[in-house]
Amino acid sequence: MVDAAQIPLLTAAQVAQEAHVQQAPNGIFYASFGETNVAAEDLERVVQAVPAVVAKALARRAWYFVPLAIGEDDETTIAPAYNIDLGDRAVCHRNVSFGSSDFTFISTRLMQDRFALAFEYFINVAHQFVEAVGVPASFSDLAWSQVKADVRGETSQDAWEGRRRTRDRGRPHDLATEGREHVDEKAKTAYFEAAFSDALAIYMLSLTIDFDYTDLREREYPLLAAPALAERLRHVAGLFPANAGYEFEIRYRRRG
Repeated sequence: MVDAAQIPLLTAAQVAQEAHVQQAPNGIFYASFGETNVAAEDLERVVQAVPAVVAKALARRAWYFVPLAIGEDDETTIAPAYNIDLGDRAVCHRNVSFGSSDFTFISTRLMQDRFALAFEYFINVAHQFVEAVGVPASFSDLAWSQVKADVRGETSQDAWEGRRRTRDRGRPHDLATEGREHVDEKAKTAYFEAAFSDALAIYMLSLTIDFDYTDLREREYPLLAAPALAERLRHVAGLFPANAGYEFEIRYRRRG
């Protein structure tokens, strides 16, 4: 095991300058630095899964895959190797800005497998796309139609909580609104952003690896009904076609 004293912490600026940055065919800039334990071909496969239409919207941004990104106060430092002590201090990712460019450092050694690493990358890409472009109106219409139809569940805690905050049935003490639905428009916007980010990330994940629907489940909220999730993913696929060499497919298992 490597002793913490033997692993020099580098500033994010140092890593940004020293790492070899390359550009994937889809236009994404990325770099691998240190003992990431991720094969170059596996990392390339994940990065290139971002549809070109999405990648085009993420100008002046680069992703760095590092062993550990440590965020303490406003400072971000990078460990070029792993040990338990530094792992306990690290976070899944850190966003840093230098001048007019933005950088995301992802801690590969905190990820248990390729599924976790890819999903961490894709959810960051999805949120950054929403910040840059916003949510397609057609997706918002689809998600809201599912909410009004009382389709159960969501695919992240943020989306689930956001969905619950969008609606209430009126205040019992207020006769003018009793029994009528009130929609919190600010919460509704936040819900659309979370729901779309989730759908876009899961879509990109599905292009990269095969996974089971239940792999998305977490304990804190009910998972979105499978047909509703499939409808969202098909919609996203129509908006952002897969790059060459990637295929989007939903498979249903039938008993017997």
